[in-house]
Amino acid sequence: MRTFIDTNIFLYAAGKPHPQREGCVRVLRRVADGTLDATVNSEVIQEILYVLWRRGRSEDALTLASHVSSLFPEMLPVTRGDMQKACELLRLYPKLPVRDAIHAATMTQNGIHQIISVDTDFDQIEGIRRIEPR
Repeated sequence: MRTFIDTNIFLYAAGKPHPQREGCVRVLRRVADGTLDATVNSEVIQEILYVLWRRGRSEDALTLASHVSSLFPEMLPVTRGDMQKACELLRLYPKLPVRDAIHAATMTQNGIHQIISVDTDFDQIEGIRRIEPR
């Protein structure tokens, strides 16, 4: 079963020591060695760039975005249909962050029902199962 990898997995794996770091690194090792069938969408790359650039880490942003793009050469695009679905999700779940709605919409539009994330906001979305990286 294909699994979506949330942006925070990459940020924790590439970041400073943190209780979530090792679990996130293990997830990405499984993706790299092919034992975990996973994907991302183009919004994950945008979010990586945005978060790290905003923190003044432009070189880290470019390096990590490049690595993630290489790890997922067939990443999912964010389509018009995905954006329409994201709007539906935001109406259903008004406390859901916009980027999470876009990820969830891309997932459901592509038949993906599980996400590896530390973000508990996904727990409220019916039809999506969140998996902790531990």
